[in-house]
Amino acid sequence: MASNADSAVEMQQGRDRLHHSDDEEGEPPEETMDDEIIRETLQAEEATKREGPFRRLSRKLTRPDSLDVESMRVREMDSASPKVSMALVLNLAFQSIGVVYGDLGTSPLYVYSSTFTDGIKSNQDILGVLSLIIYTLIAVPLVKYIFIVLRANDNGEGGTFALYSLICRHAKVSMAHNRQPTDLNISSYKLETPSKKMTRATRIKEGLEKSRFWQNVLLLFVLLGPCLVIGDGSLTPAISVLSAIQGITVQVNSISPNVSVIITIIILAILFSIQRFGTHRVAFSFGPIMLVWFISIGIIGLINTFRWDPSVFRALNPYYAISYFTRNKYEGWASLGGVVLCITGSEAMFADLGHFTVKSMQIAFTCLVFPSLMCAYIGQAAFLMKNQLAEDVEFTFYRSIPKPVYWPMFGVATCAAIIASQAMISATYSMIRNAMALGCFPRVTVIHTSKKVHGQIYIPEINWIVMVLSICIVGGFRSTTQIGHAYGIAVVGVFFISTCLLTLIMVMIWQTNIILCILFFAVFFVIEGTYFSAVLSKVTQGGWVPLVIAVCFLTIMYSWHFGTRMKRLYEQSHKLSMDWVLSLGHSLGISRVPGVGLVYTELPQGVPQIFGHFITNLPAIHSTLVFVCIRHIAVSTVPEDERILIRRLGPRNYRMFRCAVRYGYTDHADHSEPDQSFESQLLAALQRFIRTEAAEVTPGSLLASSGAASPGAAAHREGARDSSVSADSADSKTADELDAEHDARTVDELHFLQKAREAGVVYLLGDSDVHAKSDSWLYKRVIINHIYSFLRRNCRNNTLSLSIPKARLLKVGMEYYV
Repeated sequence: MASNADSAVEMQQGRDRLHHSDDEEGEPPEETMDDEIIRETLQAEEATKREGPFRRLSRKLTRPDSLDVESMRVREMDSASPKVSMALVLNLAFQSIGVVYGDLGTSPLYVYSSTFTDGIKSNQDILGVLSLIIYTLIAVPLVKYIFIVLRANDNGEGGTFALYSLICRHAKVSMAHNRQPTDLNISSYKLETPSKKMTRATRIKEGLEKSRFWQNVLLLFVLLGPCLVIGDGSLTPAISVLSAIQGITVQVNSISPNVSVIITIIILAILFSIQRFGTHRVAFSFGPIMLVWFISIGIIGLINTFRWDPSVFRALNPYYAISYFTRNKYEGWASLGGVVLCITGSEAMFADLGHFTVKSMQIAFTCLVFPSLMCAYIGQAAFLMKNQLAEDVEFTFYRSIPKPVYWPMFGVATCAAIIASQAMISATYSMIRNAMALGCFPRVTVIHTSKKVHGQIYIPEINWIVMVLSICIVGGFRSTTQIGHAYGIAVVGVFFISTCLLTLIMVMIWQTNIILCILFFAVFFVIEGTYFSAVLSKVTQGGWVPLVIAVCFLTIMYSWHFGTRMKRLYEQSHKLSMDWVLSLGHSLGISRVPGVGLVYTELPQGVPQIFGHFITNLPAIHSTLVFVCIRHIAVSTVPEDERILIRRLGPRNYRMFRCAVRYGYTDHADHSEPDQSFESQLLAALQRFIRTEAAEVTPGSLLASSGAASPGAAAHREGARDSSVSADSADSKTADELDAEHDARTVDELHFLQKAREAGVVYLLGDSDVHAKSDSWLYKRVIINHIYSFLRRNCRNNTLSLSIPKARLLKVGMEYYV
């Protein structure tokens, strides 16, 4: 036993080593975490077999993190998928009509006018364009999305981040967050691993994990998708509402185009202003309006077909599409920028999948949306076969409407355009929410407008940015043709990104036959690549708008991701040694006052450097300390009973714990009620941990067992070890006496925790400034010192995003040089 003087010297030496301790004993490196845990577990089991049961009470074992052990006690996913009644499926299908298919359904308002910008040369061109529209609708929305892409969902969630999360869970390619062993045991995280026989999938997985270049390419590719969706969310309200309002001029010739633009701007301002009231919940009542819309355009299309020219059904022959290009050459290729608008909104089928089911989306599209759109486009083509004036081409939809139903259809079209805008605005909110959860976007205010319906959110900052962009687009272009040029780039860009990510999933995760993978990629690469090349030719005619929007948001996302990653790596490399903490003694070298201190850290393991600043700059610290790490992991949702994991740090009398809180990228922490506050949930979980630890680790059970203990119990024993219990004292007591003493200590600890909670809970938070080293590369200094620093100063305060009360907040400033 060392003397008090020696202990004081060791404590002072520990303080001197505070800023030079780079790693923590017993914490394995990130890249070998799984292997280290398995090796340590086996070593501990062998050591347990060689030693007696009493000696194990006082011996310090090297055990796996008890967070890993606790995470194994979670509910398993039901092997059989729950059956959904057909009534519920049909109800969801009806709701999806109003939420998902608004953008796709309003495309007949502007497709032909955006395609024939220079007029119609011959009826053969009309048949050629119609043939292109028919087979584009069949290939992209029907075959690709309805039958293939919807299968690649992440536990029911869709979108670009869902594809990325699937890839990240199969390969260690995510650079935004550490993947911890505990994550593998989350029920929603589990996936089928690649078969050992499929060496192709294994080679691709290993290649991605070893190449930092391809990880960066994959990340940029994933971030570009939401950026294009944001551009899409700015363009959809502009083109949809403007194309609907311009229909007034068909019947009222005295109204100038400027009046239509002003009316459109007013409607857009009202539309974005009412977002704060939770208009997404109204979207579920949009179903009847969109149902009327689809039925109406389908019936009007059939009427026009048989009224004007039934011979347009010849366009079902793909020969007319081929001959269209041979006749028009460059002009035909350039007109594809208008044809592609017929599939705008197809990505919403996958992005909004979380609100519905795959079957409900398939039923709604195949039984209503697809037939109605086909009839609408065929009917408009039949009308153009006999009416080819400039006004007829520019306002094809309204000119083809029979006069008796013109004004009712005008009202329905205006409502449908607003609904289509609402769907894309909500999708933009969801994209930003997911990006922020995965550490790829600055903190913004996310308001959940409904406690019953998941996904109904409102982001004020994004709402006003998108509103300004939409109004500027309408006021600047004043024409659906010009907006259509910009619209196509955003749409096709998202299609191409989903094709590439899905191909990687097919090869690495689904292990689809390589011939089918190549066929899928080749077919849609040719289709989407052709359309993308056509819309790129419109860059100078308005196509630069979505590119500028995408570049701006991509710069923001990547800079924020890069800055937070550098900050995390710095904290990881400068975490404190557990030996240093233990050398301070149970008082940590300072006074311990009653209360609970929640020390926030971004480290899932280890003691953060900020803790050293607390105990070196403060004369006292709380009697109970909990290191809290809140992580958003690459999974859509984490069940509530698997969300909080706790382990003990050091001996029992240190009163120190580590808490890991895991959220999925779509999870919402609702702390509006007192019993739902994060503080209450964490302390309740801490009490459960102490009881569970006492129930699993009893001295009597050690006396009764002569074999090796389980790794889980051993890990808890290591966390619960108390220096006051020695092997000699254990030998001199019976099992009943040890059990009684152990139970008494557990009761005392729970009573101590309750008194500490009554004394007050204080939040300890580090306020760090991140700077790039002077010898860093130029791009790193620009991103860290300027872009990332600007975003941190102007984004939402961290204390607000963590729901920390200001009256109980204590901050300590630090400077990081990365």
